[in-house]
Amino acid sequence: MNGSSASPGSAGIAESAGSDGSAGHTGPSGSPGSPDSPGSSGSSGSSGSSGSSGLGLYALKPWYARKLSGVRGALARREVSPDTLTVAGVACAAGAAAALAWLPDLLRPQSPTLVTTLLTTLTVTVLLAARLAFANLDGALARDTGRTTRRGALLNELGDRAADLVMLAGFLPLAPLWLVATAALAATLPSWVSLAGAAAGAGRLNGGPVGKTERCALVIVAAATGWWTPILVAVAAGSVLTAVTRGVRLWRELGGKAPAARGELGIR
Repeated sequence: MNGSSASPGSAGIAESAGSDGSAGHTGPSGSPGSPDSPGSSGSSGSSGSSGSSGLGLYALKPWYARKLSGVRGALARREVSPDTLTVAGVACAAGAAAALAWLPDLLRPQSPTLVTTLLTTLTVTVLLAARLAFANLDGALARDTGRTTRRGALLNELGDRAADLVMLAGFLPLAPLWLVATAALAATLPSWVSLAGAAAGAGRLNGGPVGKTERCALVIVAAATGWWTPILVAVAAGSVLTAVTRGVRLWRELGGKAPAARGELGIR
């Protein structure tokens, strides 16, 4: 999911880093990538965000992207669509949610508790790592193959939000509905703040303290420990903190800029 700084009229991620750190399949003008995550480039290929916050695991994004360069080259040679990778990321998030919610019950009759916990944690970890990898690869692949589009940027943003929400839905059988809903709503706030800043002409902010990648890490901790309520509280509080941190930075940044034209802000 590669962050990019957005042009005023194309607030296009991560977070995936999102996350929140990913870049959507950006259009020709370089629509922003998805908001959170070490390397998540969303379905669009935006360049690295000049507005990156540099906080949290998002700082590992350049390293992560380099590690995936061989995979990216293989995908390009096979002419895989960046949009396919975006959808695959959402599917991996859904798989992780299903494993978190139901795999322990399926394994418990045949396996000791420790084995059940280890297998569940491993499954959730692999699927969420794949979710972040796809979030990184889709945007980078779009850029490398010249397939960056505004529709890709839109799909990237929708895919990132859907992946976050589907992942947290895995807590529905495990924790109170109001708490799951609160955490899910809070998890979207950092991205909305970043998109609003990009629409106003600021650089796209990505990263933590609790962006897309950190949220995935917290879900893995929940799978390993069974701390459903504390983890959801951490996701909610951390996401709100991240949104406020980005909002303060954007407020300061935009205060020194000339106001954008009415048409650029979508004001009629």
